[in-house]
Amino acid sequence: MIYHVEGDILLSKAHVIAQGVSANDRMNHGLAKTLHEHFPPMHKAFHQWCHQHHPKTGEIWVWDALKNRLIVNLIIKDGGYNNSVNNHGKITTNQIRHALHALKKRVAKENFTSIALPRLATSAGELEWAEVLPVIEHELAELEIPVYLYSSYVPHQQAVEPSTH
Repeated sequence: MIYHVEGDILLSKAHVIAQGVSANDRMNHGLAKTLHEHFPPMHKAFHQWCHQHHPKTGEIWVWDALKNRLIVNLIIKDGGYNNSVNNHGKITTNQIRHALHALKKRVAKENFTSIALPRLATSAGELEWAEVLPVIEHELAELEIPVYLYSSYVPHQQAVEPSTH
């Protein structure tokens, strides 16, 4: 079930906060930057994982070092390695689709109870929300857990996240 909400995703009560990143992302834009600032160990662990595994678009990496909260990094763009500059530019909806498909498989495998998701690839990825929204809805609509889609960011405001219980 997808719920469109407005607020600050960091104040979400969701079990999982998912974000779109490139492989080896510097995390210096949007939600990635905020998560990097709040959780520097996540950023360091992500880079270690990237250097060991050289992930491709469509893979995901889960950081589970927080109590009762997971951060899921959806690899929606290939990135640089060996301290090279990230490959910034337009992301395709197909790249998002692959990452969301991986997320959907992981939901079943790890029993996620809810997901908070931002407007993927609409800032640094240069996509229009009208292109991305149908992909998210198509890929995640059948999940039997709440998906809180943060369609509007309102700093320091907790969103109303409907419960399914």
